[in-house]
Amino acid sequence: MKERIVVVDDDVMSLRIVKRVLEKAGMEGRYLRSWEELRLCLEEKYAPDLFLLDVHMPDVNGLELPQRIRSDPAYRNVPVIFLTGDEDVKTETAGLVAGASDFIRKPFAAEVLLKRVRNTIELNRLHNGMAEEIRIKTEKLSRAYIQIVAALAASVDAKDKYTHGHSSRVAAYSREIAKRAGYSETEQDGIYMMGLLHDVGKIGIKDAIINKPARLTDEEYAVIKTHPFVGAEILKNITDFPELAVGARWHHERYDGRGYPDGLRGGDIPETARIIAVADTYDAMTSNRSYRGVMAQADVRAELERCRGSQFDPKFADIMISMIDEDKEYKMREDI
Repeated sequence: MKERIVVVDDDVMSLRIVKRVLEKAGMEGRYLRSWEELRLCLEEKYAPDLFLLDVHMPDVNGLELPQRIRSDPAYRNVPVIFLTGDEDVKTETAGLVAGASDFIRKPFAAEVLLKRVRNTIELNRLHNGMAEEIRIKTEKLSRAYIQIVAALAASVDAKDKYTHGHSSRVAAYSREIAKRAGYSETEQDGIYMMGLLHDVGKIGIKDAIINKPARLTDEEYAVIKTHPFVGAEILKNITDFPELAVGARWHHERYDGRGYPDGLRGGDIPETARIIAVADTYDAMTSNRSYRGVMAQADVRAELERCRGSQFDPKFADIMISMIDEDKEYKMREDI
């Protein structure tokens, strides 16, 4: 495949020499004399492997061209070499700051021009190839991480024979609430992971207590109430993602300060934990439990209305209520 070069130089003689050298070497090119001609070339979406630009142009400062070119994402990774007759270090420094990969001084030898053009293209291809390989490996690691977390969440959910997929549903609801609240995609991904692991502390609770069909004794309820603290203790060791422990520890806090384990109130409760609290309670009401079946959608909505401002942050309760109102067929619930 031929290398494709865009050359911009207002000096006709210089342009002819460059053209002769590149075409003799089997390269394809566009040979232009101004910013206007280059602009039209870019609009055509011509895809070069390299821009070879003169520093001194009559209609524009050549040092500005890399920024103008790379304002189009299609050309963001295409390297630039400057042609210049200047000998001062100041011009070279300014060119490197502007984004040039190299300089070729005029008058130039054909061998030097070819060597630098080829080296720059080969290095850029190598760099882009490595970047793509890193991107693919990073995506694979991210998928593996999510799968491992999901598997751990599923193992916790499996302790409760009355609910299936609780953690994954809480994670999905939390992500949607965060999205509607204006969170970035990265932040949405984070709260999804927090939702998946919000109940990880239940891994230490006896199955007999979790699955007890009758009302829990005060002692048993006290044991259940330890799971936020246990979960936070487990997750705090993941130092690269300390936010995971936030959802685990504080998803049972109440907006009015009557929750557990720390009795936090209002804005003292981390916002992500306030989101997960709404999602968690919603899923509890829309799932089978040992003591009842799935609640009617109208009753779930009424409970959220009743508890907004007391149990739940009103902002996130209102978002959940709007999600309920959009769910005309009551699909947001445990599959039964």
